[in-house]
Amino acid sequence: MAQHNDLGKKGEEMAVTYLEEQGYEILERNYVYQKSEIDIIARIGNVVCAVEVRTRSSVDFGLPEETVKSKKINNLLQAVNAFAEDLEDEVEFRFDIIAIVKNGESFDIKHLPDAFYHF
Repeated sequence: MAQHNDLGKKGEEMAVTYLEEQGYEILERNYVYQKSEIDIIARIGNVVCAVEVRTRSSVDFGLPEETVKSKKINNLLQAVNAFAEDLEDEVEFRFDIIAIVKNGESFDIKHLPDAFYHF
């Protein structure tokens, strides 16, 4: 597996651990609908979060969260709509980004709730 794929998988594992430590329940990982994928679907209280994880080895080419473009957002919307059809509860949905940057031997994790409102 390519090194960037390994880094991405490690980032997703770190994001799951982070969310669980914050009290989120992980509902799905790598949820696929047609050509769209949601990295993590998590729930906290009455809010279900579609979480896009972006992991980078540096910020030389920009911040990880800046790489989530409108096409990805549209794909996430389609996938969330499909996921929501299967839910029996009345819940709120939001879209989060977890941005992870390698910093030497450690990683910096930034959680952006309601991330699409920040762009």
